[in-house]
Amino acid sequence: MQQTGSEPGAQPVSPALTETGIEQPAEQSADPTADELAAIRIAELACVRITVAAAGDIMLGTDFPENHLPDDDAIGFLADVAPTFQSVDIAFGNLEGVLMDGGEPVKECDNPDACYLFRSPERYAERLADAGFTVMSLANNHARDFGEAGRTASMDALQAAGIKHSGRHGDIATWPQGAVKAALIAFAPFRKSNSMLDIEAATQLVQTLSASFDVVIVSFHGGAEGIGADRIPFSVEYYYGEDRGDVVKFSRSMVDAGADLIIGHGPHVPRAMEIYRNRLIAYSLGNFATYYGISVEDEKGYAPILVATLDGNGQFVSGEIISAIQIRPGGPTLDDQHRAYEKIWQLTEQDFSGGGIQFQNGGGFLPGKDPEVRCQQDPAAQM
Repeated sequence: MQQTGSEPGAQPVSPALTETGIEQPAEQSADPTADELAAIRIAELACVRITVAAAGDIMLGTDFPENHLPDDDAIGFLADVAPTFQSVDIAFGNLEGVLMDGGEPVKECDNPDACYLFRSPERYAERLADAGFTVMSLANNHARDFGEAGRTASMDALQAAGIKHSGRHGDIATWPQGAVKAALIAFAPFRKSNSMLDIEAATQLVQTLSASFDVVIVSFHGGAEGIGADRIPFSVEYYYGEDRGDVVKFSRSMVDAGADLIIGHGPHVPRAMEIYRNRLIAYSLGNFATYYGISVEDEKGYAPILVATLDGNGQFVSGEIISAIQIRPGGPTLDDQHRAYEKIWQLTEQDFSGGGIQFQNGGGFLPGKDPEVRCQQDPAAQM
């Protein structure tokens, strides 16, 4: 009589056995879903670190309409601050004026006392590269002093020196290789630049980048200018009647859209910072290295360098403001009084009640709350 599995003494039939009696491997689990793969990627990136150093306005000297170039041809102008930019993954600055040999200006200055045109020799791109800069914003009110031909010349000179750029509409700097895929897009309220005034369009740009890159950095050239422009009004700002944007609305909208670090410049003075949704926003890094024309009196001479460490998902991990100061005719020099850092700390307390930041004496600062995703192992120190 044939035994069945329900009769006494019957042996259970293994589900891994086929009708032929040959044992087969147990059925494999289904492939991970897209959501599961995304969660794994987020967990992995939480343990990766990317460092970004950022500075404000840079104009190493102009030869238009007459020679106002440094005596050493700017070779040593950035020497005191170069080690900081040379030690990070991404080093950013805002290039005021154009890198162009010859050419005629397009912008007209009705009042030369309040309007400047800046044209630096194309070889000055090498000065920036030697100092460690890896990407420049070409979205500002001087990027088109010599028209779009001038901005094209700047782009070509930077590219030849190995420096990426962003500014003209559609121009985006990317780092698609490595453990962290990063992108940087520069905005401004000026013609033919990625516009910060059209927040809906800017949101779409950042959302598209966020879908393809792990970390998205946004810079903007916005807000009023000069002494008295250090406080943020939380509304649209104007300068000589020109709409310079609502910097808080813009910056937070970009984070909502997927940006991970916001770098502001334009007011010529430092402004406050805040942490919004675990992302760092620096509202103005002021002037940084401006040899001629732009005033460096008082706070306009403060030249902060922001060094931000992010995880591979873009969450802010830690930061430092390295204070420098401009005393002409020299370039930015490290300031042992930490005046830029102290000013940013003070403004952050005034404008954002601390901005969710733990400030530390000496220049360092930390997030005020735990990150959304925490690394579960020792972080890897690589981009």
